[in-house]
Amino acid sequence: MTHKINPETCTGCDACQPECPNVAISVKKGVYIINATKCTDCEGQFDDPQCVAVCPVDDCITEV
Repeated sequence: MTHKINPETCTGCDACQPECPNVAISVKKGVYIINATKCTDCEGQFDDPQCVAVCPVDDCITEV
């Protein structure tokens, strides 16, 4: 699985980007996106996806 950031609910707080151990989160044209080829759901590194754990908005980052 991978995750996706909902641009309609994302506040642009930047909490998720520095927490990603795979550098899969970036900003393009002011919108945060998750590169699906780099996202591993933090498997083998953490128990839960770190982007989801630090996001202050419920259901902003969801599984695809």
